[in-house]
Amino acid sequence: MEKVFAKTKGLTDVPFSFCPGCTHGIIMRLIAEVMEELEIIEDTIGISPVGCAGFCQDFFSCDFVGAAHGRAQAVGTGVKRALPDKVVFTYQGDGDIAAIGTQHAIHSAARGEKITSIMVNNAIFGMTGGQMAPTTLEGMKTSTSPFGRDTALNGYPIDLPKVVANLPGAVYVASVSVDSPKNIIQAKKAIKKAFKVQLAGLGFSFVSVLSTCPTNWGLSPVESLKWLRENMMPVYEMGELKVTEEVESL
Repeated sequence: MEKVFAKTKGLTDVPFSFCPGCTHGIIMRLIAEVMEELEIIEDTIGISPVGCAGFCQDFFSCDFVGAAHGRAQAVGTGVKRALPDKVVFTYQGDGDIAAIGTQHAIHSAARGEKITSIMVNNAIFGMTGGQMAPTTLEGMKTSTSPFGRDTALNGYPIDLPKVVANLPGAVYVASVSVDSPKNIIQAKKAIKKAFKVQLAGLGFSFVSVLSTCPTNWGLSPVESLKWLRENMMPVYEMGELKVTEEVESL
């Protein structure tokens, strides 16, 4: 019998330990599939952060280096500069890369570091109790904004990909989602292009992936997908936000 689907070699046999309905597993599978298809598993070094995304080092088949909270891109920069022939990527939640790690995201892009960063945006701090994050939507209730995010007090949510896209060193920036089969396919294409950018030595590549957090949102997995579509997608600009001329040919 012809095999039409098999588990990617980019993932280990460790079972995912994320909450039911969390889409981290989908995103990780896409990255793993891309590594396998590009035949770079053995040449890839991932950088793991703090938070739910930090578990990624248990699930990928490639090598990993752990980083302090928000410092994954700083560590990734060091690894890439020391080992320029390796493929280096960071896998970070929005509470990591868009909060304490903002300076590293901005300056890694500004310097045009030849690494790939994946941001998982669920608009909340997941592991530590559902606190308000820089990406929390206006009016969104969290454990630290029980009456909803008040922009007069807390400011507005940060659309980090749009900020990064303005920096010359960033050559490919995309914002995607994994809420539906169609969008999952588009997300994989963006992730694959981001890795191709690095393989071509063109500069900094960045992909933001809208994700769900049913536990801290207080919703079922199905309700969470609907909430993401109705509330997050109108706020965060979707699609390829920056594709330089060099990248278009990949």
